[in-house]
Amino acid sequence: MRYATPLGIFILMVGLLGYGLSLDPKKIPSPLIGKPAPAFSLASLHAPQNRITEKDFQGQVWVLNVWASWCVACRAEHEVIKRLSRQGIARVVGLNYKDKPEDARAWLQQLGDPYALSLMDQHGRVGIDWGVYGVPETFIIGKDGLIKYKHIGPITFEILDAEVIPMLKKLLG
Repeated sequence: MRYATPLGIFILMVGLLGYGLSLDPKKIPSPLIGKPAPAFSLASLHAPQNRITEKDFQGQVWVLNVWASWCVACRAEHEVIKRLSRQGIARVVGLNYKDKPEDARAWLQQLGDPYALSLMDQHGRVGIDWGVYGVPETFIIGKDGLIKYKHIGPITFEILDAEVIPMLKKLLG
């Protein structure tokens, strides 16, 4: 009997470890899903004198893609975001995260600019409000201003076709 308690605890811990190892680390649940998009007021990358807020997107389904010129995974994702933008399903907005504006503009000029507009979050404060863990991350916001979807890491063509586009079509539906 004196070995039963430690053995029970050991079996429970092995079970929890096994369950934890079976989870997909890319599927971190966001507490923001179903909540209003956080408020922001940011300068446009291409027209810094213009301030953009979340209110500028009221009544629209839109995509927020968090990116940076220094981000290797963002470069890998860029063709996917360009394809999403070309499809014209929803407005694709870039959130340039902790980057130098001149580097961001050069990066977009070199690789192509898929964004209807890019916002500058040089210090990462808005990213914190949105729960950004790192770049790239992508959010879908509904007409009601609520966050409907979040993807951490680069979106692949497979994820675009299986998750992002169906979600956008459903919201526009």
